[in-house]
Amino acid sequence: MRHSFAFRRTVLGLSALTLLTAVLPAQAATTLRIMHFLPAMSNAQQQVIEPWCEELETRSEGELNCQIYPSMQLGGTPAQLADSVRNGVVDIGWTALGYSAGRFPRSEALELPFMLPAGGVDASRIAWRFSQEQAADDFREFKVLAVHSDGGSVLHTRETPISSMDDMSGLRLRASTRMASQIIDELGASAVSMPPAQIADTLAKGVIDGASASWEVVPPTKLNEVTFYHTGTAEDQATPTVTVLAMLMNQRSYDRLPEAARQALDELSGEVLSERFGRAWDEAIARARDDIASDDAHTVITLDDEAWQAMEEATQGVAAQWIADQQGGIDRQALAASLTALVEQEAPALEHRASHQ
Repeated sequence: MRHSFAFRRTVLGLSALTLLTAVLPAQAATTLRIMHFLPAMSNAQQQVIEPWCEELETRSEGELNCQIYPSMQLGGTPAQLADSVRNGVVDIGWTALGYSAGRFPRSEALELPFMLPAGGVDASRIAWRFSQEQAADDFREFKVLAVHSDGGSVLHTRETPISSMDDMSGLRLRASTRMASQIIDELGASAVSMPPAQIADTLAKGVIDGASASWEVVPPTKLNEVTFYHTGTAEDQATPTVTVLAMLMNQRSYDRLPEAARQALDELSGEVLSERFGRAWDEAIARARDDIASDDAHTVITLDDEAWQAMEEATQGVAAQWIADQQGGIDRQALAASLTALVEQEAPALEHRASHQ
């Protein structure tokens, strides 16, 4: 009898434990709120952010999932996106560093005129390494998930083909960053700052004559419907400037994640995510450029070495002014020299590039 009673008590205890386990909720997954400034159909969301989120959910065994807010759906402007991440409005933001002028001062070195190769992967590898090795202090308040290039500046104009600096005189051209504005001004045009979403409408109204923008931006902004001349650099020529893009995470959001979830996030981020953006950009750039080149309504122009050299020489003052700036106690001379050495190492085929020492 004593053994029978002990057996029944054990069975009842196990039954109660099973019932309790059944009614307790499973550990809730963590939803990462991600915001960016482009539409949901953009290359960034369709080709990188959404697939990355799917892999993150799989790698974390369901612990992590994403809620994506395109087109600044939670409010604010693109220039405020980094602060939205820092303040915890969202967990992750994909943004252009140059939209927040002065917010990432060391990273501005990547925008210096005629320094980086055009395209996604090569320039993004340089951007990631520089952000980690020379510009890390810019990101002390963030967990940095990726830093990459937009593929480089191309001049898209409505009525004026640009083959040399002389062709730029008097034109009003859209610029993406403060550095891009200075470069355009030095090349003889007048810079007008605005985000990508406003370019086509502003061009159609005749407010501007063209825009400095990556090939990747052309299809989603319908820039190909309002511009018909497109001037870029040759493969061995550095691009006039780049817009540096980054995926930043709120540090507290990262720290709160379980260790296994952090490990999954780390494995899919950093250099691998930066190059993933770069590959997606290279594919989008090739599609846009090839589509436009095959359209008889459009003319694609590649700068010859003489025109490139004249433009590079005209913008040396922009670099000199940036290097001489001592604001914030930053050694910009050392940053420029480090970037020059990094470009020499990572892009040896780039025969025509500035050397800001």
